[in-house]
Amino acid sequence: MNNSNNKKKSYVIPGFRLSFGIVTGFLGLFVVIPLCVLALYSLELSFDEFIANVTSPRVFASYRTSISTAFTASLVNAVMGLMIAWVLVRYRFPGKRLMDGMIELPFALPTAVAGIALTHLTVTEGWIGRIFAKFGVSVAYTRIGITIALIFIGIPFVVRSVQPVLEKLEPEFEEAAATLGASPAYTFFHVILPEIFPSLFAGFSMAFARCIGEYGSVVFIAGNTPYETEITPLIIMAKLQEFDYASATSIALVMLLLSFFILFVNAIVQIRAAKLT
Repeated sequence: MNNSNNKKKSYVIPGFRLSFGIVTGFLGLFVVIPLCVLALYSLELSFDEFIANVTSPRVFASYRTSISTAFTASLVNAVMGLMIAWVLVRYRFPGKRLMDGMIELPFALPTAVAGIALTHLTVTEGWIGRIFAKFGVSVAYTRIGITIALIFIGIPFVVRSVQPVLEKLEPEFEEAAATLGASPAYTFFHVILPEIFPSLFAGFSMAFARCIGEYGSVVFIAGNTPYETEITPLIIMAKLQEFDYASATSIALVMLLLSFFILFVNAIVQIRAAKLT
């Protein structure tokens, strides 16, 4: 028998038990315990009170606003994020590194600052708002403004998910398809898209989950009109300011479960894609 088969694998960080204990302790302290506390606060309400609180007309309207704008923004980000990643990977041009670095700005910039800036740009007197105002379209304090703010927040998730996969996808695939007579549209939908779809869906789902709970960049531009442009995180903050912690955490728990479901679906897609490769 080969002696190499009897040798134990060596890792840079030795000790599975020690490493696993540190990881589980860290996740338990900073992830599991806060989520458990969230659930415990919700238990202060009876089941009927919980259902009545999370399904009240005003809260339900905020769900529609948050989910619809987040979904729309994530779809836009999926398309534009793919285009941005394609340009950054496939072409060389002056300022490419600057553009690549700008993708990280929504991560680094405080969301409240982004919200204030976007609001000033999209109000009727703003640089962007006055253009749309000529056509009778209001941007700020509408769902359009919310969607724009969420596009700003979510675009890095898609670009950074798709970009590494495109870098590994050699142009020879496209050249081979063209040699066989495939049109550019056929090459994209049948050669390129199947390869990048898992990463594109991962970026979409992470942006969607992130945008659903966004508060700082949206609260200024939303207008916060009940039943129209009021987002769910704002209702949660209002409940907290009223010291109604049970109601706030119950609504937050619903949003948490929704985000978890989105990420769970993403995990299933990634697992199935990994089995196919």
